[in-house]
Amino acid sequence: MQTIIVKLCPGKLQNPDLDIRYRLPDAVERYTEGRITDNGYDYLDEEPAGSDALGIWLACENAAEGVNDVLTVMGRETICGNDLSQSAQIYISEMETDDIENCQKVYPFDSGDSVS
Repeated sequence: MQTIIVKLCPGKLQNPDLDIRYRLPDAVERYTEGRITDNGYDYLDEEPAGSDALGIWLACENAAEGVNDVLTVMGRETICGNDLSQSAQIYISEMETDDIENCQKVYPFDSGDSVS
């Protein structure tokens, strides 16, 4: 299995409802008919201190392909009153349950980002 992490910063959400940590994975799993599944969540250290982001881990066979399904769900559905396509960052790894520091950012891809 491989890893997809959806990173959400509370300050960028219209409604920073913690139920997002359950509803987003459920929506993705429904859309993909179980090809992408919930693999937990955690709080990520952010600067400035006290502005911790939420990381939602998803598991799938091919993260590079699966990220398109996650983006489709985020573009079609409002999760807990949030348009996540405007506020999320997405990272992928070929490893199972990898840490975000070891993952490649794939969304949004800013002009200053580089692909390794």
